[in-house]
Amino acid sequence: MTKIALIGFGVVGQAFAETIRDKKAMLKEKYGLKAEIVAIAGRSKGSIYDPEGLDLELLLRTFGETGTLESYPRGKKGLTSLETITETGADLIVEVTITNVETGEPALSHVKAALSNGKHVVTSNKGPAALAYKELKALADQHHVQYRIESTVLSGTPAINFASENLAGHKLYGVKGIINGTTNYILTKMEQGEKYEDVLKEAQELGYAEADPTADVEGWDAVAKIMILGNALLGGELKVEEVERKGITCITPEDIMAAKSKGERIKLIAEAYVEEGIVKAKVSPERVHLSDPLAGVSGTLNALTVMTDGLLEVTVIGGGAGGVGTAHGLLSDILAIHRTKS
Repeated sequence: MTKIALIGFGVVGQAFAETIRDKKAMLKEKYGLKAEIVAIAGRSKGSIYDPEGLDLELLLRTFGETGTLESYPRGKKGLTSLETITETGADLIVEVTITNVETGEPALSHVKAALSNGKHVVTSNKGPAALAYKELKALADQHHVQYRIESTVLSGTPAINFASENLAGHKLYGVKGIINGTTNYILTKMEQGEKYEDVLKEAQELGYAEADPTADVEGWDAVAKIMILGNALLGGELKVEEVERKGITCITPEDIMAAKSKGERIKLIAEAYVEEGIVKAKVSPERVHLSDPLAGVSGTLNALTVMTDGLLEVTVIGGGAGGVGTAHGLLSDILAIHRTKS
């Protein structure tokens, strides 16, 4: 049995719990994975622990009625997130707290505590992966557990596992892609004739952009993701200040029409590459020819092209956000750990 402690119970955490509830029987029948969530801790939602496993149908119903995990009628309550990680019987930690790409906290402390206590970690949190991937991977190896981060880049669309596992045996020269759905949505709408300010407001109303859209439109979200890809796939040691960055706020309708007249589209492209043995990265708006697969990626879709020696360029396209997609990315990592343990 895989005993899971879930740290964070926002949109992604709740979607993950629902996914385990709905697919529990299938996971056991098809993959031989008996997955039990035994503990959950949320920043403002309390905590609950039952070593025999939580009744997720009951938990989700009572949480929906009260807004607190501690309305669940059974189990131990009141544990902190760190106590949930270190003092429960979970052998796998799913970390889905809010991302902080400046310090990585509190997720960085959560991940370190879990790995140091011999527990596998699966996470969608970009902060620790962007700031301390090499350190955390070494800590996982030291304690003979796994630190898996598939959901940090393209949500549930395969990216890291796709490049590192499905393309195993290839030499990777670099990666490039559209890895921020908000900016891609804005640029798509601007090409259709809408104004930047109107599209941004629309994206905020639809939930694609935050009230403060800086992280997206100025390229910071893409910077964190390309750091993860460069460090995890290419063996780099990128730091935030080393990534060239330019957002989309400078793009005008005239720029978009000029590109269109040349058979091109403007996309916010993130790229990591090896130059003279050093991994470098950049994020900037670029004119992409319509013959490039990335040019056809519209709306909130994301895409990643991996440059290899065997297949040259391979591109994967899919959704890059949302609770359900992210939950399935987390689940894919849990199944990967299960396969290596079996």
